[in-house]
Amino acid sequence: MFYYLHQLSDWMGPLNVFRYVNFRAVMAAVTAMLISVVLGPMVIRWLRRLKYGEHVGDHADLKTLAELRKGKSATPSMGGILIVIALTVTTVLWVNPKIHFVWLTLFCLLWLAALGWIDDYLKVRKKVRQGLGSWEKLMGQVVLGLIVGGWLWLDSDTNRIVRELWVPFLKKPLVPDMGLWAIVLVELVIIASANAVNLTDGLDGLAIGCTISCAAALAVMAYVADQPALAKYLHIPHQKNAGELAVFCAALFGAGMGFLWFNCHPAQVFMGDTGALALGGVIGIVALLIQQPLALVIIGGIFVVEAASVIIQTSWFKWTRSRYGEGRRVFLMTPLHYHFQLKGWDETKIVVRFWILSLVFALIGVGTLKLR
Repeated sequence: MFYYLHQLSDWMGPLNVFRYVNFRAVMAAVTAMLISVVLGPMVIRWLRRLKYGEHVGDHADLKTLAELRKGKSATPSMGGILIVIALTVTTVLWVNPKIHFVWLTLFCLLWLAALGWIDDYLKVRKKVRQGLGSWEKLMGQVVLGLIVGGWLWLDSDTNRIVRELWVPFLKKPLVPDMGLWAIVLVELVIIASANAVNLTDGLDGLAIGCTISCAAALAVMAYVADQPALAKYLHIPHQKNAGELAVFCAALFGAGMGFLWFNCHPAQVFMGDTGALALGGVIGIVALLIQQPLALVIIGGIFVVEAASVIIQTSWFKWTRSRYGEGRRVFLMTPLHYHFQLKGWDETKIVVRFWILSLVFALIGVGTLKLR
C-alpha cells in the first residue's frame, strides 16, 4: 500500500524513498514491532477472558518438569495470533502488492496459523490432551505443501526457482532440474521447518528469539539475491523482486521483537502452535523462494538440533526396547532444552545460550554466501 507513494515523488520528492526495499524493510520492522507492542496487552487480556491457559502435564514421568512449570498454568497460550496479525498487517502495508509470491508466503502463514489455532483450541479449551492427532496435523501440512509446490511449479516466474537445487558452498546448482521431485522438496522443507520450530517452543522466549535470528539472516539473503551485481559477485542465483521477501522477513523480525516483549521470562503469553507452526512454515517457504533451502539447515541450526534430539531419543528408545526389552534414553528428556532444564540449568540461562548459538548459526548461514 505505502509502496505506491513513490508515484507522488514528482509532487513531493522525498516520497521516492518508498520505492526502495531497504527503506521499506526498516519501516516494516518498526511497524510490526509497534503493532505487536500496542496490541499485545489487549490480546493477552482477550486470551485470559477466554481462559486459553497453558496446559501443564502432570503424569508420573514428567513430575519434575511439571513442578518447574506449574507457575505457567495460568499463562495464556495461542499468543501467536499477535505475531500473525502484526506480520499480516505490516506485509499489506509495506510490500509491493504486484509481487505475488509474497502473497503465497502470507497464505502459508495464515494456513498454518489456522491449523495451529485449531490444535491449541482443542488442547486448552476443549481439554483434548494431544489437540489434533499427529496424522491430522501432518495432513494439514501435506495439503499446504501440495498447494504451494504446485503453484510454484505451474507459475512461469517461479518454475525455474523451484526446480533447481542449490546447496551452500557451490557456485552452481547441484541439481539443475529436479523435475516433479521439486514438489517433494517443498513438502519436506515446509513440514520440517514448521515442526522444528514447534518442538523448540517450550521455554519462555526460546522459539521466538531463535526465529528472530533466522528472520534477520533470511532478510539479508533475500536482499542480496535481489541485487544482480551482488548475486553475480557471490555466485548465488539472482531472484528478481526477492527484495520484497526481505521486507517480509524484516516484518517478521519486528513482529518477533514485539512478541518477545511479552514472551520473555516470566512470560505473559505463549505463542502456542498458532505461532510456532506458522513461523516455521514461512521461514521454510522464504528459504525455498530465494533458493536457499539447504542453507536453512545452517541458519536454523537450533531448530535442527532440537528436532534431531527428538528423533535420536525416539529411535534409540525403540531400538533398545526391541533389543533389550527395556527402552533406554540418550537425553533426560527431549526436545533438548528440557534435558538441560532437568539437569538443573536455570531457564533463562538455557534460553540466552540457545539465542547466542542461534545467532552464531545465522551468521554462519549468511557467511555461506561468500564461501563458494
